[in-house]
Amino acid sequence: MTSPPLNSTATEPSPRQSNAPVWYRPTVSPEHGVYIMLLVSFLIGAAAAFHWTWATTLALMTAFCGFQAEHPLVVQIKQRRSLKPRLLVWGGLYSVVAIALALYLYWLQGNLQTPLLWIYLGAIAAFGIDAVSVFYREQKSVLNELITFFAVCLSTPLAYVVTTGTLATPVLGLWLLNGLFFSSAIFTVKFRKNKQHPLTPSLLYHAIASVVVAGLWAIGWLSPLTALAFSVALLKLGIILWQKEWYCTTKIQFVAMLETGTALLFLAIAALSLLPAHLPG
Repeated sequence: MTSPPLNSTATEPSPRQSNAPVWYRPTVSPEHGVYIMLLVSFLIGAAAAFHWTWATTLALMTAFCGFQAEHPLVVQIKQRRSLKPRLLVWGGLYSVVAIALALYLYWLQGNLQTPLLWIYLGAIAAFGIDAVSVFYREQKSVLNELITFFAVCLSTPLAYVVTTGTLATPVLGLWLLNGLFFSSAIFTVKFRKNKQHPLTPSLLYHAIASVVVAGLWAIGWLSPLTALAFSVALLKLGIILWQKEWYCTTKIQFVAMLETGTALLFLAIAALSLLPAHLPG
């Protein structure tokens, strides 16, 4: 942190100036965990494609702008009794950039039946559901958070489709794997909010998710090593239950470190498992 200038009275804005609206200042989503989720999911999709093109970079920009557009628009819905020019301007700007890039990538595919259409429709539907949930103050419901997390993980098939021009069935398995992995945080973070939160919902979710991942491996949508990446979520749950008192009372920075560390470990295992010799056909 830099120290204030010596002549602070000469540079300090007046109360009227300091309270002036700064609509030109960009909005940035404070949901740092979603940045990790978006990037990890996208990189796994790119790893499955085993290639990176300039279109892949544009797809990453599309996903990032789409994510940034959600924040100001959702905040405006929460504060719907008064219009906030800054939120509307930047929400609209991010949306325009995301839509323009998405349409360009769609045009590059040169096929009206490209799987990109379904990815876009899925993302739009998820945003609409989230907006309605925010309007009715149900945005923190488990169902809405599950939909949101799986929508962010659509960056996996997005990266794969724009890079290869096709959508292989195993990539849908990767999308489900990513969604199941990151959604586990929905249930573990509840221990932070309530020390007495029952274990049953979290244990039940991880049990069901493990069965689903095993099923994806059984039908050939995931290789054994890729499916094993979900064990990182079980490892994280074990650490939280083992050190539950610490987890409930420690600073949020340490929780973020745990989430980031396990996400990177998950990425490493999944990405390595997607080398050509291991990618299911």
